[in-house]
Amino acid sequence: MASLLRMPAPAAGVQQALLLEWEVEEKASFSAADVLAVIETDKAVIEIEAETDGTLHHRLVPAGTQVDVGTPIAVIGSDSDSADDIAALLAQAGGGQRPAALPAEAAPPAEAPSPADASSPTEAGPPSPDASPAAGGPDAAAANGDAGSPVAVDGAPARIFASPIARRMAKEAGLTLDELTGTGPGGRIVRRDVERAAASAARPAAAEPPAGAPAPATPAAASGAPGPLPSTRKGEADFTELPHTKIRTAIASRLSESKRTVPHFYLRGTARVDRLLELRAELNAGGGPKVSVNDLVVRAVARAHRAVPAMNVTFTETAVRQYRSVDVAVAIATDDGLVTPVVRDADRLSVTDIAAVTTDFAERARRGRIRQSELEGGSIAVSNLGMFGVEEFAAIINPPQSAILAVGAARREPVVDDAGELVAATVVHLVVSVDHRPLDGVVAARWMAALTDLLEHPVRILA
Repeated sequence: MASLLRMPAPAAGVQQALLLEWEVEEKASFSAADVLAVIETDKAVIEIEAETDGTLHHRLVPAGTQVDVGTPIAVIGSDSDSADDIAALLAQAGGGQRPAALPAEAAPPAEAPSPADASSPTEAGPPSPDASPAAGGPDAAAANGDAGSPVAVDGAPARIFASPIARRMAKEAGLTLDELTGTGPGGRIVRRDVERAAASAARPAAAEPPAGAPAPATPAAASGAPGPLPSTRKGEADFTELPHTKIRTAIASRLSESKRTVPHFYLRGTARVDRLLELRAELNAGGGPKVSVNDLVVRAVARAHRAVPAMNVTFTETAVRQYRSVDVAVAIATDDGLVTPVVRDADRLSVTDIAAVTTDFAERARRGRIRQSELEGGSIAVSNLGMFGVEEFAAIINPPQSAILAVGAARREPVVDDAGELVAATVVHLVVSVDHRPLDGVVAARWMAALTDLLEHPVRILA
């Protein structure tokens, strides 16, 4: 039976989401658990999966539109649905007319809008009837620059994959996705591809004087003084403004709030990790998921939380919340910004299980497929910049978590051993940022001591 597919509520308190792209064409069939559409919130890109087999009769909202939770976005059902039933649902949803919140590119004005106008799609005027196709049809998706619009290749539709920020940057630069060559995973178009194409398009060809004409004299040349070099910009701005993605906006808001409202204090520690690296090499020699140093650190953090349970807390306005399970967030960099999915029950998982979970997180994060629920929870996060050669840094706590561990590079340094001899060893510098509201320095110091002890005696990590 035909029904309306409505914009779901991705998480508590979320009132709107961006319908990023459609994965199923109109009139096409789908199976249970197939992805019908992809939406974006402040925290994540989320897939809307089909609950049963069916057919997508009509799209009601084009890709690139901000949609209120609960708003109809499509009519779905089965091949046996009658035209009258489908028409009744279209009428109920407003006849499939374009929603009030139009994507900025859906209604191009006579003149190019200012950046402020482009960022306020709800204030845009209605599109001209003869310049814009019906919102629900396939032509509308193509007109709106939908990254999921079909391209006929031997009669089969092909998809162009692009990150959300790449789509926005391409629109700002006046580029279409089929003009770009993707260099991301699987040929996905990412930020650097748009920047490269925009720079090439903006580079003006040098004007050449007519044959035999003398070069124009500058005032400095006329006076014989060595004047400044002529500008090649011709009045152009020497910068490019990249519109904020929803994820970047959320990062800016949350971390600014964290520094304003969370009283941070910092503890530094150093761990000798020669034995840890040997253990990792031995684990990886046996096949299976490759274990990274960060996987071992995540496991050690979880074990340290078990050893010092007072650290496994978060702060609320009415109480300090003590957790029974140990959930550890892992910072992952993507083209669209930093995401921190949470490894659940990290103290109960084996190191190879943690490696499999974090590898899956990293692959899906780069494709924008981390689920909202995977970003929630945890009392501590791990941020590792060691692979970039960073020796030491201090990170900002991601509320409501109460701590974040910053991990530097493993480097050979001179240390004094237990016998008082100066020797070379591989060490890692650690900095834990701690919320002083639920935690005191003594608790954090005990935790740091437990962590460094585990890293220096890594067999205990596996226990």
